[in-house]
Amino acid sequence: MFTKSLPPQPSIFVSYFRVGRLLYLSLILFVLESWLYWEALYRAYHESYFLWGLFWGWCFMFSFVHIYLVLMDGWSRYQNYKRAKDQFFMYGFNERIAETYISSKCQRMAAEVAAEELGIKEELKNYYRSRGVRWFHYIPYFMLRDPVFLFKKSFWSRTFLEKNYKSKFNFHTIQLESSI
Repeated sequence: MFTKSLPPQPSIFVSYFRVGRLLYLSLILFVLESWLYWEALYRAYHESYFLWGLFWGWCFMFSFVHIYLVLMDGWSRYQNYKRAKDQFFMYGFNERIAETYISSKCQRMAAEVAAEELGIKEELKNYYRSRGVRWFHYIPYFMLRDPVFLFKKSFWSRTFLEKNYKSKFNFHTIQLESSI
């Protein structure tokens, strides 16, 4: 069990957005992109440009679907964050726990936010650095190792359909009790 006193704990909403901050920036871009493609599709449809309509329709659907994928990915990373925070709280910094979240930039960010809220972020970052992870490693490692990842159930369940994780601890209460 964690022995240090906890730093002040942010609200659930702050943690949620910190975990997925890169995802939510891309969400804004996908919404803007979808709007631009919709406008182009609308013009092509009303000007009877069939081929352009197909092209802009495909672009719109690609961008529009990504809005939902980003939202689902953000939800899944928040589940990773809650699990990582519980694990780090119970066992302190542990390389085996850190290794669980090394696969992608978004998972590492979830673990880093959890570690930061427990005051062990530097240990986690040092571990990731020692494993060769750099700040610009955005593409998940499994995508580079396995080019047919899109056709695997594990990709979809781990990336977009992570099961709801109920945290075992109320960190706000623990933080208040440790500060008394």
